[in-house]
Amino acid sequence: MATSTPDSTPPKKRKLGLLLIAVLVLAAAGAGGAYYFFYYSKQAHTPVLAAPIAPIFVALEPFTVNLQPGGRARFLHVGVTLKVADAKTQALVVQYLPEVRSRVLTVLSNRQADALVEATDKAQLAVDLMAALNLPFAATLAPQKIASVMFTAFMLQ
Repeated sequence: MATSTPDSTPPKKRKLGLLLIAVLVLAAAGAGGAYYFFYYSKQAHTPVLAAPIAPIFVALEPFTVNLQPGGRARFLHVGVTLKVADAKTQALVVQYLPEVRSRVLTVLSNRQADALVEATDKAQLAVDLMAALNLPFAATLAPQKIASVMFTAFMLQ
């Protein structure tokens, strides 16, 4: 008679135990991977936002100019504020303020009243002023970094 040996049942238990250990190791690795993905990868890919740079403004005294004749005598009263890129440009504008005012007056006085009525005309005037003010004040100096010209007062009469 053949009897079953006790050695035949333990290999099934060993295989089941090894399979259970393998599943637990894979689950732990998956949990570790998920933890890394959700916590560390978001920190690595989150862009660091730089603090906004405070704008630097230079307010000029208001200008009153006679405009080019177009039938009757007209004048323009305008307040101008410059937005500059850095403190160096701000210092140059303050240092060369008489030349800055002269350039602004030249650009303003060469306009006709009819060319300052619409919003697009005023925007073009701001562009022309910025172009005139960004030219170097001296041959040895670099051009200024004036970002924009804003009108704080604008009265055409």
